[in-house]
Amino acid sequence: MDVLGIDIGGSGIKGTIVNLKTGEFVSDRYRIETPQPATPELIATSIHAVAKHFNWKDKIGCGFPAVIQNGVIKTASNIDNSCIGVNANKLFSKKTGCKVKVYNDADVAGYAELKFGKVKDFNGLTIFLTIGTGIGTALFYQGQLIPNTEFGHVFMNNKLIAEHYASDAIRKKEDLSWKAWGKRFNEYLEYLEKLINPELIILGGGTSKKFEKFSAQINIKTPIEPAQLLNNAGIIGAALLA
Repeated sequence: MDVLGIDIGGSGIKGTIVNLKTGEFVSDRYRIETPQPATPELIATSIHAVAKHFNWKDKIGCGFPAVIQNGVIKTASNIDNSCIGVNANKLFSKKTGCKVKVYNDADVAGYAELKFGKVKDFNGLTIFLTIGTGIGTALFYQGQLIPNTEFGHVFMNNKLIAEHYASDAIRKKEDLSWKAWGKRFNEYLEYLEKLINPELIILGGGTSKKFEKFSAQINIKTPIEPAQLLNNAGIIGAALLA
């Protein structure tokens, strides 16, 4: 069975058709810019544009940068505050004419790693991180997803919200070298170690493709690896959960 998976990020919306048995892309990935402001209606229009690009009429899965409970958006970090309280399942389904299921973006990316990547067959406490416009997190234990953790929004020892200190967007905004940013990111990882004592950390998002540029600055005790599915995990996981 094939499903259209869509990954909604703070800067871009990416989608393609995914084979659920293999996790492989059936077609080329299609990307458009995330609308600004990222209001519910404008995001819905963008999702419709992705579905129209593929002439898609069946199920759609979406990863969304917010806490999602039963399809309802509960938070807004890198999207417009007007999204809070909106039933994204209903809105996006109505806009596209398809059955749409929406989940937290880090949860769907982590779920893809659970099924097809480095979390598969690992039963210890695992945290999956997506590093991009913000910092998304997904937590797994004994093969089960614990949804909506949002550890990218914790206050660190320096009193800053983690993603306001160590996200890839901050690296670009402050023009940090990979070495300088890597030290910041290591501080965040050390904080996570103290907070939840994970047994494995997996890095996803666009930054996972550049792990070698900052890996020398990472000196935590917990084993850490880039995601096997890299930046495609969000699309694959969204399709799987739909």
